[in-house]
Amino acid sequence: MEYQVRVNDEKKACVESLKKEFSQYKGYIFTDYRGLTVEQITQLRHKLRPLDSAFKVVKNNYARIAMRDITDVLDDQFVGPTAIAYVKGDNGNEVAKVLFAAAKDTQKLNVKSGYLENEIYDSSKLEALSKLPTKLELISSLMGTMKAPVQKLAATLLAYHDKLASQQG
Repeated sequence: MEYQVRVNDEKKACVESLKKEFSQYKGYIFTDYRGLTVEQITQLRHKLRPLDSAFKVVKNNYARIAMRDITDVLDDQFVGPTAIAYVKGDNGNEVAKVLFAAAKDTQKLNVKSGYLENEIYDSSKLEALSKLPTKLELISSLMGTMKAPVQKLAATLLAYHDKLASQQG
């Protein structure tokens, strides 16, 4: 007699729910949350929420099956207690900053790897990414650089105007 795996409807529903959830995000950062308290996980979720990100503990087998629709190279990420930080948009480095800050604070969170922009990042690459300035910081730096010559021109014209006004008055 041959052994057959029976899959019940509840398990199918869980996998379908994860597939739907995974499809809403562009990136995923995998962590080992062993040793974190519920309060620490809740605080981490609150820090990630403004970044339009989520942090969820997943059941490895369900997540592995659901993730195969996105890519099959992530199967080895689902070993041990796994929590995933979901990333929407271009803020992968901001999410990584929050995770590495939490890892430093708690000494228990371990950032294992990530899948951002169709590329797999190991822990060291994610840490390097987390140290980069955010998109908003880069834009503000660029705007400051672009504004400087106009500001100098305005100051020069104002000084010239003041000089003329003082000579006439």
